[in-house]
Parts: sequence; C-alpha cells; structure tokens
Amino acid sequence: MKGNGWGLLALLVASTVAQAQSQQDEPMERMVITSTREAKPLVESPEAVGLLSQEALETLVPGHPADALNRIPGVYVNELGGEGHMTAIRQPITTTGVYLYLEDGIPTRPTGFFNHNALYEVNVPQSGRLEVIKGPPSALYGSDGIGGVINAFTRAPSADGEADITLELGEYGWRRALLGGSTGVGQNHALRGDLNLTDNTGWREQTEYSRLSLTGRLDSDLSSGWQGRSTLSYAQVEQRAASSLEWEDYQNNPTKNLYHGDVGKREVEAVRLASAWSRSWQDGSLTTLTPFARYNRSQMTPSWMASYDPNYADTEFASLGLMAKQRWRGARTELILGADLDYTDARYQEEAILVSKEGDIFTGYQRTGTPNYDFDAAQWSISPYLHGEWQASEHWRLSAGLRYDHFRVDYHDRLAGREDASDNHYRAPSQVLNYDNWTPKLGATYQFSPAHHLYLSYRHAFRAPTVDKLFRSGRVENSTELQPVTAANIEGGVRGRFGQWLDYELSLYDMTVENEIVNYIDGDDRKTTNAGETRHRGIELGLDIALGQQWQLGLAFTVTDQEYVDYSYVLGYFDPGCSCFVQETLNFAGNQIGRAPKTLGNASLAYFPDWLSGARAELEWVHVGEYYTDETNTQSYDGHDLLNLRLNYELNAQWRLHARLLNLTDERYSTNTTNQVGAEAITYRPGAPRSLFVGVRYQWP
Repeated sequence: MKGNGWGLLALLVASTVAQAQSQQDEPMERMVITSTREAKPLVESPEAVGLLSQEALETLVPGHPADALNRIPGVYVNELGGEGHMTAIRQPITTTGVYLYLEDGIPTRPTGFFNHNALYEVNVPQSGRLEVIKGPPSALYGSDGIGGVINAFTRAPSADGEADITLELGEYGWRRALLGGSTGVGQNHALRGDLNLTDNTGWREQTEYSRLSLTGRLDSDLSSGWQGRSTLSYAQVEQRAASSLEWEDYQNNPTKNLYHGDVGKREVEAVRLASAWSRSWQDGSLTTLTPFARYNRSQMTPSWMASYDPNYADTEFASLGLMAKQRWRGARTELILGADLDYTDARYQEEAILVSKEGDIFTGYQRTGTPNYDFDAAQWSISPYLHGEWQASEHWRLSAGLRYDHFRVDYHDRLAGREDASDNHYRAPSQVLNYDNWTPKLGATYQFSPAHHLYLSYRHAFRAPTVDKLFRSGRVENSTELQPVTAANIEGGVRGRFGQWLDYELSLYDMTVENEIVNYIDGDDRKTTNAGETRHRGIELGLDIALGQQWQLGLAFTVTDQEYVDYSYVLGYFDPGCSCFVQETLNFAGNQIGRAPKTLGNASLAYFPDWLSGARAELEWVHVGEYYTDETNTQSYDGHDLLNLRLNYELNAQWRLHARLLNLTDERYSTNTTNQVGAEAITYRPGAPRSLFVGVRYQWP
C-alpha cells in the first residue's frame, strides 16, 4: 500500500459529514464487550472490531474457525487439516505468538505458551458470540496481542429451559453432533451445557481428526447484589498432520501425505475453569473478580521436525490466576483500575525417535528412550493497569490507558550434567529470568451524528519470549538473552449506518514492530537476538448492504503493505562450486515480508426468496491475494479465489435444514505456500477439493 490511504479516509469522512448533515439515519446499536470486559456501545471504542453473533454462527454452522472468522475485514485464518490453522491479522500468515485468544475475556493459554492452533481448544461453532479486535487491544490485555485479539463467548443459559441438537454428515467421513440445553436451577441460577462431537477421516491420506468439546456455564443473580458467571470448558483433540507437497504432487496427487502412521500425530487435552463475579454499588461503581484455572497437555511428534530432528514431545502446564478490576463511572468520565495475576507451572519433555521411511513417506517411528530435553518452568506474572475515558464534548470522547507487565520465569533443567550426544540440543543452565514491559494506549472517537463516527488510536503492544524459544533452542546457545518484541500502532477509521440499507466500516493502520527475533551465526555457534524491525500498513473495508427485501450483500476487503525495515541474518549452506560450507550475510531491508498476502477479500450474496418462507441461499467468494514465499522475494504464490454455496431452510420453529458446498468450482489451491531461504523448491499445502456437508437442527421450545 504505497498510496495515501489517509487521503481515502479523509474523503470518506467528508462524505460522511455531508450525509450526516443531510438526512437522519438509524443510530448504531452494536455493542462490544472485549475492550473493557463490559458491554458498551461500539461508537465509544477507538479500535477496529469485528463481530459475529450467535445467529450468524448458527446460520453458518462453521466446520472450521476459518468459515466464520474470514468474513471479518482484515482477518484471514487458513486451514491446515482438522481444525489446525495459522492466522493473519495485520501480520503475515505465521505461527508466531502475535495473537491473543480469549474465552469470555480470559486468555485460553498463559503468556509464553502460545500455540498457533489454539482455536481448536475453543468450541467455536457453539459460541454465543465472536469478537475480533484488530491490532493492539486496550490496557486490559497484555502480551501477544500485537496483531489482534479473538474472543469467543460462551452461550448464556436460559432459566425457562431450552434444548437444541444439530447432526451433520459430509464427505471424507465427516460426522458431527452439536448438542446443547439450558435449565433454571432454583430461583437465582440458570445452567447451560454444550457438547461438540466431531469425527473426520480427512480428504488426504491418513489425516484423521476427532474432537470432543464440553462447555458448561452457570449464571447466578444473588440477592446480595452479586452476579456470577461460572464456566467449565473441556476439549480433547486428536489429529494427524497433513504435509506440504512440492509442485508435481501438489498438482497431480494432492491427496498424498508424507506423514503416515503416528508421525505428526498429536493428542491435546485442555481444561479451563473460571468464575466471574461482579457487583454494582450505590455510587455507580462496579467491582469484578474473576478467579480462573487452566490445565493443558499436548503429546505429539512434530511433523515439521521429522526430517532433521525427529522427536516425541510432551508439554504440560497448569495455571491459577485472578483478574480483578474496579470501575468508577461519573457523568462524563469512566475510570478502570485493575490487575491480572497468573501463576503457571509447566514441564516439557522431549525424547529422540527413530523414523522409518519408504521413499519420501515417513511410515512410523520408534522411541529411543534418549532425552533431548526435560525441564520445568514456573512463571509468575503480575499486571496492573489503568484505563480512563472522558466525554470531552457532545461529540468527542477521549481514552487513555497504561499497563505494566512483570514476568518471572524460574527454569530448572532436569538433565543438568548430561551431555547431548548429537550436539543438536543445547540445554541452558537452570536460571531465573525477569521481564518488564510498559504499554501505553491513547484513543479518541468523534460522533458526526448518532449513526456515524470516527475513531483514532495510538497503542503499544508486546509479546514476551515463549518458553520453547527460550529453553528448547536446538543448537542456539544464547536464547535466554531474548527480550520482548514490541509494537507501536497508529490507526484511524470511520464506521456508521445509512438508513436501514447500509452499514460500513473503514480502517487504516500503520504498525511498526521492533526487536523482532533474528537468527545468526557467530563463528561455529548459532545464536539469536532481538534485532529485526518490520512495518505493517493496511486498509480494511467492510460493507453490509440490504438490496431490497430479498437480497443481502456483505463485503470485506483488505489491502496490505508489509515490509522489512531492518532484517538480516547469516545463512550457512553447502556450495557445490567450491565443495565447501559457506556463510552469507543476507539483509532483507525494503523487501516484502514473506507469506503476507497483499489483498484479502470475502463477499457473500444472500437470497431470501419471498416465495419460500424460511429459506436462505448464499454464494460466498473468498479471496487470498499474491504473496512472496520467503524473505528474498524471488518466488511467490499467485493467491486464489474460491466460491462456496450455503443453503438454509427453516421448516418451522423447531426444525431447520442446512447444506454447504465448499470450493464450488473444485479449484486447486494452497492454504500455506512457502520455501526455505536458499532453497528453490516451493512447498504447497493443498486445500480441500469440492466438499458437501448436510445437516439438520432441532430446537425446543
């Protein structure tokens, strides 16, 4: 995005002002929760927020989080097999911890334990609501929220009693049952439970996937004035990895998978328990206390390491925490003072394995009993914050926030004194690490009218080094010297509504990320340091247009420009010309960031025929633009365009039918295309062919 996007924003602001002065439009009534952990009007939020309601999720019946999230401007989630995924929100398609995943406002994982697949631990299809904050969030949130925040809300129970069941069948062994129900419990409580059972053989060889998710929620309204929301979430996931393929197999044999047997298999168990209690006082203030606990275990043979460092890894952590905040509200002001406390005890064990191959296919493995790593990491974090808002005039509302995060990581190597025979697994000595970070936030909103407003913000964000980057460093010997990656984001946008026929939103952002982690070689040693700097700019446009009584058009389109400002490292490789190993310093300053699509798009045209009451048909267009496959910008992926068809028919108040035909034109496309720096071969992760899924839903009453 080399042009003047801010000029486009100014043009739209001018037209919005003129329109707001010339006619009376419907006021915006959308509410957001994530920013302050309380429901508040979207018009007061100086940030880009995407919303998906429970009704939208029930209509979409998403088989993968991407089916829902990719309809939000600026959001792209790819599909890696099962519910595996990478995310790109104002960042490239990446496995790096630049996103914060929440459930009811609580991080699903502690800082330092990011997993790019973490949405498979959340029951997305049975959520009551999804909110996505694009870019750094408010001061109520800490590490990892550089690219954005995805918050899944559990469904609220009904004291009147209700039940629903959805059954689905589809191609490639797809079977799914979604069951839910609510009931009152005494005079002051209501309980809801949701169960997700999914099983799928996968469209590629040996890519089976299954999950069990259980969510329970108890809402309480006590006579003492306290209101509570207690939730229990459990997820059990088992899936096998799908490999990338080189061009010939990608084009001619896309069902091929290089990982057979248990190579690449993972088993995940995640449990989360939280109880949020709040009380309003006579002076208008609100007290909120949310104790929580987490447990997570992941056992896997990392597929991406099978060719150079095959291993069996077992990661386990347990957390206890408290989120506390006090909110005061005056006639023109609002002040929030709070603190987040988190203690996590983790253990990582890794064992070398021997893999077997037939041709280029990994067929299985044997455990050797030889440990590569075995360590404990206990982490304490305390994060006080302050958030304030001021209604400066009838039209202007200003906000500011400041957060301080302190992390203490107590690392203990259980293999101290034992040598690694392969010399590929450096083990840092036992030690204690401390990190501190201050993140300021500034924002403003301006209302042209009840239906149109502008927002501006300047926010900092950061991500602390992850436990595996610090202590599972391979041949890197200085990984414990890493410091947090930091980001500064400036943003502006307009949003509003014209009558009852058009909702619009336009956002422009400019983000600089510093202290990016860079690997290099010093003599015979591999090292890593905070030295990189990148810049991310973009325009995000969203439109919802009512085309009469029978047609609805939704559009989300994004243009990005993501480049390296300062990013260099030493590449070592074997040069057949001299029959020697050489080292070359590469500097990518000015290059586009690899795997950063230049454009993203989603458009949906829905038809509600007046001749068939209760019917809905939707044609969806999904667009991923061109991107370079690595830092050198010498090779690229052209991108792809897909069409999906969705049909819904409400027979009566109890029964609904639905069908979705994905990849309608049976396009060959890749969900993740990349190559290693210095390697000519590009690898492609084939996307699913044309696939049909059908289902029925019954709800009572």
